[in-house]
Amino acid sequence: MTDKPEQKDRPVVLVVEDHEDTRFMLRMILEREGYVMLEAADGSEGVKTAISRRPDLVLMDSSLPRLDGLSATRLIREQESLRDVPIVILSGHIGAEFQAAARAAGCAAYLTKPLDFNEFRSTLTRLLPSYTRAV
Repeated sequence: MTDKPEQKDRPVVLVVEDHEDTRFMLRMILEREGYVMLEAADGSEGVKTAISRRPDLVLMDSSLPRLDGLSATRLIREQESLRDVPIVILSGHIGAEFQAAARAAGCAAYLTKPLDFNEFRSTLTRLLPSYTRAV
């Protein structure tokens, strides 16, 4: 396995989100925090990108075209090389039942929209501790 150049210095986060404005907001936050962002606009593209680029973390919207976020998460989890990559579901669903389904699908964390910046940042820091940087 060869490290990608961007992984040597900065963690790579794949954002799977169908709303362009949300991807833009996440890109601004992630880049400001020192992450490299990859993006996919639907679940199928997200799975393909995860397999080909092997990100350090995936931010997965729950409601996506072509393949929903939980189905995409399960497909990513089937890949041996991606089993340890943290997947964080981003959703407007706040019910405990949906959160349990997300965990069962293989999500490491669950964040509700609209995102709370402090919770978002602490989740990334917790899931990518080796990349924590002093701010």
